[in-house]
Amino acid sequence: MAFASFDNKSSGAPMAEINMVPLIDVMLVLLVIFIVTAPLLTHAVKLELPKATTQVNPPQPEKVEFAIDAAGIRYWNGDPVTREEAVRRFAAEGAKPVQPEVHLKADQDVAYRFVAETLADASKAGLTRIGFLTEPEPQR
Repeated sequence: MAFASFDNKSSGAPMAEINMVPLIDVMLVLLVIFIVTAPLLTHAVKLELPKATTQVNPPQPEKVEFAIDAAGIRYWNGDPVTREEAVRRFAAEGAKPVQPEVHLKADQDVAYRFVAETLADASKAGLTRIGFLTEPEPQR
């Protein structure tokens, strides 16, 4: 190691060695910090979780595809039905514990009266999940 001297003869000469003591001190401080903080990063809490029984997931609601063509003919899942038959089927579906989703498809040329009658019949039966299906316009 080189130490500075109070000698005037060698005072002007540059020091040729690096003092390593401050570097070692910094390294030891960083090592202590790492040793202290490393266990905190991997610390896990040991828990005893309670045991529970699983229940069956509620059934998914069914879908009813209800369509009305341009002539006003009603279709229940593809089968033609009269308005009275549709009212009976809506009432039966509304009495179920899990009400189905009603997907209403109406032709663009159908009179709105048929759509309004269908919505009123489904509403009277207690069905509230009614959606209108349309086809997207073609991209240009």
